This record gives sequence, structure tokens and C-alpha cells, in this order.
Amino acid sequence: MEPVDVCIIGAGPGGYVAAIRAAQLGMKVALVEREELGGVCLNKGCIPTKALLRTAELLAAFRRAADWGIHVENVRLDYPAAVQRRDAVVRSLRQGVAGLLKSQGVQVLAGQGRLQGPRTVEVTHDGTTQTVEARHIVVATGSAPAIPPIPGADNPALVITSDDALALRELPRSIVVVGGGAVGAEWADIFHTFGCEVTLLEMMPTLLPTEDEEIGRTLARVFTRRGIKVLTGARVLAIETGANGGAVVHYTADGREATVEGERVLMGVGRKPLTAALGLEAVGVRLDQGWIPVDDSLQTNVPGIYAIGDVTRHQLLAHVASHQGIVAVERMAGYNRRVDYNRVPNCIFTHPEVASVGLTEARAREAGYRVRVGRFPLAALGRAQTHGETEGLVKVVADERYGEILGVHIVAAAASDMIAEATLAMQLEATVDELAQTIHAHPTWPEALAEAALATKGLALHLLKPRELRE
Repeated sequence: MEPVDVCIIGAGPGGYVAAIRAAQLGMKVALVEREELGGVCLNKGCIPTKALLRTAELLAAFRRAADWGIHVENVRLDYPAAVQRRDAVVRSLRQGVAGLLKSQGVQVLAGQGRLQGPRTVEVTHDGTTQTVEARHIVVATGSAPAIPPIPGADNPALVITSDDALALRELPRSIVVVGGGAVGAEWADIFHTFGCEVTLLEMMPTLLPTEDEEIGRTLARVFTRRGIKVLTGARVLAIETGANGGAVVHYTADGREATVEGERVLMGVGRKPLTAALGLEAVGVRLDQGWIPVDDSLQTNVPGIYAIGDVTRHQLLAHVASHQGIVAVERMAGYNRRVDYNRVPNCIFTHPEVASVGLTEARAREAGYRVRVGRFPLAALGRAQTHGETEGLVKVVADERYGEILGVHIVAAAASDMIAEATLAMQLEATVDELAQTIHAHPTWPEALAEAALATKGLALHLLKPRELRE
């Protein structure tokens, strides 16, 4: 084929977005994908799990319908039907990606891409090989679930990954979820709502260990009230087959060893980069345990070879990959763009949802800021009361001197939507005063963000006056 301006290996949310933006900039683009368009996010991650979480949300709502004056009988889960709907959503979005790429004139090549030189990619598919010459190469091959070196964790009869969980055609009666981060928490939520007995083990002191500690503790309380057994500070020692053929998980917590049993174990900790088969080292690309270090233009140590998405080991999020892809091709085109990793929103789609952007309270203090914290509980929010979803809070972390917003942390039914305003506020370097003075419609979820901003100064309008400010 004719030479191209850029050849992108991997058509996930980083690769296909980079391809579209490059085409918009007038570049000739080849996009190589060995599996399905959309990558892990669309096919094995974000989209299928959120489709199942939506089923879980509706199922939970129907079970509580009497709270809203609606009486529903014989509510039950049809899991095969839920899976069919999930797969239909994935197919529809995958077809949409294909249509977008076609409309932009991107040449999609099916097969395994491998670098044969700093400007050459070899694509192998069904025993045939073609060579692509490109001025720029972008590696966007993503990551896969990693199995930690725990005795018994490599037993596929007992232990599944998040990928395997999507392949289940029937649900286990009980499951032990190892890892209380985003993956583990979301799957614990799904399995519990679908009727499984769930135990969630997290090695760190709180759930969601990369989030603000208060947020992790809040979600743990919610999960516990719903009937999920949450064990934090629990380090898994081994997994073995029990007398009934299920799994026995040995762990230690509070200095004591204990066990918990389940039909299956879902391993929700860690990812590994998919870079082994790309020929990167042969062309001089430096790797760090398989991950690819890049500069602020997303370029590797080899000029003209870029990397985006999970393989760069920055936040392993689809929207980070997409943004990196845009920045990378715009830098190729001469634009002075960079990624600000301090203003990346993170969303966890449990029920209630969790979302955050910026610094946690602890990290802000470690960075030397004089911190003011404002909290607003959803129980005091009109929209939460009318919605019947009052568990959670909004927490604003601000600099005391100037009122700069350093971080926002939310547990709420609509947290993934609410965080957009906080992210924009930080992008525009807004202060808590500017956020609070912005008129918020009533009754809405984002009102809680304005109230939390006011609370950093003890001025929340819908909370009792703080004791320290009373006469």
C-alpha cells in the first residue's frame, strides 16, 4: 500500500480517536487492529460492564418500587436477556466506530501489527502480510487483566478475571472479589444485585485506595448496609479448592489469618501492558517492565514513534487514552498541546457512583497546601430526597489562601455527571467563590457542589451553622 502519514496500532478509545483527529487534520491514516474495533473499553470493559450495571440499577429500583408508591410483583432477573442486551449495545457502538472511521477516510487494516523499523509496520492476518510505511507510528495496544503471584490464583477452574466475568452464561451463587478498586467494586455491585453472595477483599485500609479515604469509607458503609461483606486491610495469601469444589481464599487481616469461601474468585487487581509482540525493543524503543515511557508529546525515546493509552502507564482510563491520542497527532501537526494529568476526572459506576478530580485531602496536605474542606451530604439535597438516593456526599478540597479548587470528590447517584462541572471549574482555574456564585438550577444534583464550595468557609446554606461559628 501507499505510504501514510501515521500508522496507529490498536483501535481502542485511544487509537480510533487519534485516527479520526489525524484524518481531520488532513493526514493519511492507517489503523491496525487484530481483534474488534473499540478495544478493551468497548468490548470487554467500560461499555459492557456499564450495560450490566444499568440492569442492576433498574433491578434494585424495581425491588424498591414500593418506596415510590409503585407495586410490582414477580420481579426477577433474566440474566441471559441482560447479556443479550449488553452484547447488542456493544455491537451497535462497534458499528458506529466503523462508520466514523470510514467517513473520515481512515484505512482500517485487520491483523497483528509489528514494527519492522522506526517507520515501518508489518501487518499479519490469516497468513498474509502487508507492509505499511509511515512518517509517524502510534502504539495504542492497551492492557489486559494481570494475575498476581498468589498461590492458586492461576487456577482457571476457580479464578476469573473481569474479561472472564463477561463470558459467564450463568451466575455463581457466591463469589469472592479480590481488589476493592474500580473493577472490583463495580463487579461486586453487579454480582450482589444479581443475587450472588459477595465478599470483597481489599489489601489497603479503605476501598477505592486511589480515591480520597473518606470516599472509600463512605462506599464501604453503603456496600455493607446492602449486604456485601467488605474486608479492608485484607491481604490474600492463597487460593485453593474446597471440599465442595468451590474456592477457599486464605487471607490475613489485623494480624490474624482467616478464610472465606465462594464458588468463584474474581481477581480485580492490576493490569499488564500488551506490548510483547510489537517488536518495540528491536527498533530501540525503551520499555519499563513492558510499559512505554513517553514525553509530554506522547513520543517515545525513538523520534517519530508515539505511545498512548494504557501502555503509557498513566491513568488507565479510556478518556485519558482518547485525549492522549488527540494531543499526540496534534503535536505531529505542529500544535503545542499537552495532557494535564492533574485534571483528569475518574468515575466508578457503582451504586451510588463515585467520581473525583484533582487532589485528595491527604495529598493536598502532603503537597504543602493550607487546606480548607467543604462537605455537603446528599441527605440535605432536595433532588436526592425526591430521587430516593440520599446516600453519599460532595467533598471540595480548596487552598485556604486563594480559594483555589484543588480537588472534588463525590459519592452520589449522579456522580459521573456531576464531576464534569468540577473538572471544568479546575480547568478554568475557578475558585470556590466563583463556583458558589454560579447560579445552579433547583432542584438538581449539582447544587450539592455549590453547597460544598460554600461549606469550605462554613457558609453552606442548607446545613446547620457549624458549632465553631455559633455565638
